[in-house]
Amino acid sequence: MAEDLLTAIGAHVAQSLGASIRSARVAFGELTLEAEAADIVSVLTFLRDDPECRFVCFVDICGVDRPAREKRFDVVYHLLSPYKNTRIRVKIEADDETPVPSVTGVFPGALWFEREAYDLFGVLFSGHPDLRRLLTDYGFDGHPLRKDFPMSGFVEVRWDDEAKRVVYEPVRLNQEFRNFDFLSPWEGVDYVLPGDEKAKQPQ
Repeated sequence: MAEDLLTAIGAHVAQSLGASIRSARVAFGELTLEAEAADIVSVLTFLRDDPECRFVCFVDICGVDRPAREKRFDVVYHLLSPYKNTRIRVKIEADDETPVPSVTGVFPGALWFEREAYDLFGVLFSGHPDLRRLLTDYGFDGHPLRKDFPMSGFVEVRWDDEAKRVVYEPVRLNQEFRNFDFLSPWEGVDYVLPGDEKAKQPQ
């Protein structure tokens, strides 16, 4: 029954919005719409206002990085309809140069989520009233959730007791990365730890 409702909503939206919707599919009990990035404001406005949809609750915006693709980012919007007791996911494709229209005029709650997507992925939003970094520091270099961002980062922060202030320095790895087999923490070493000989004895 729920899948039939999602299929009907997807067909209704695709028929009503035409070329703005690239695809509508139901998978794992969830409806996903793929929309044109330039039309995202009109798509979300329709989903909010249409009596057959009424997705009036904005949940969040998240990003997905696919570096091998020309438009490397998916910007994903999640909405909830308490009237239909169902959720919807709307996906658009974006790159790191072309801004995506901001949807803060449709859902004011999108303001912080768009800032987060900009901060962590580098997705730009046109028409956003305050597009600044949200989670990283002001002088932060790069975007941490891009798949080509180094896991160690570029700089490290520490308290300098002589200067009596926080200092920023290039990352120094004081210990080499090690490979773990995720078994016992002492397996795979060349030496025998005290007590290991007891574990080898027959019971």
